[in-house]
Amino acid sequence: MTLTPNFYKDRLCLNVLAGSKENARAIWQAAEGHVLVGVLSKNYASNEAAIADMREYAALIDNALSVGLGAGDPNQSQMVSEISAVLQPQHVNQVFTGVATSRALLGQSQTIVNGLISPTGTPGQVKISTGPCSSKQRDGIVPIETAIAMLQDMGGSSVKYFPMGGLQAVDEYRAVAEACAKQAFWLEPTGGIDLENVGEIVRIALEAGVSKVIPHVYSSIIDKASGETRIEDVKQLLAIFKTVLAR
Repeated sequence: MTLTPNFYKDRLCLNVLAGSKENARAIWQAAEGHVLVGVLSKNYASNEAAIADMREYAALIDNALSVGLGAGDPNQSQMVSEISAVLQPQHVNQVFTGVATSRALLGQSQTIVNGLISPTGTPGQVKISTGPCSSKQRDGIVPIETAIAMLQDMGGSSVKYFPMGGLQAVDEYRAVAEACAKQAFWLEPTGGIDLENVGEIVRIALEAGVSKVIPHVYSSIIDKASGETRIEDVKQLLAIFKTVLAR
């Protein structure tokens, strides 16, 4: 079982959602393996159902499985940790307060575990109160450097910065990227990313010095009729990666 994602030129890896197992396989092939394929825990009624189905997904894509919450839903945090402990996927999406639980239950350090932090409107300040209880209280806002250090303490691999709204808060995003680079932490920009802005979003992170970047490109490349990610769009995303890294 491969626990380490396949980064393009050791820097970039896609994260997109699969609408079916056939879609997942096609995504993985179109991205030449440089992809983490998201399957949402929220779509399953029980841990057992999720484990059985996600295991089939993982078998088709060399375990390039990204276990998702579902729109950052904090109520899925425990389920994500429990099913990931069994599945041992390459990637786990977590709210900030769920990172330590996921890492402990995984029992290894190779799987990427991200921690969700959110923009606040002020560059350099981020919201970490994204858990099932903390999200119901007043916003917990800390310096991005502190948030990263806390994620490192908990065994996290990366910042999941969500919801970004594409480039709407570019100054905030740049501050996050600079902090990730300074603290040798990975970055997963998420929310409002599409074929038009993904190149710039990735470029900002790379130029800041972030070692590994995993942009999440979701609804903008999903066919509304079928619910599946468009394979031609995946190919275009990989082409954008290659262009950005060739500069």
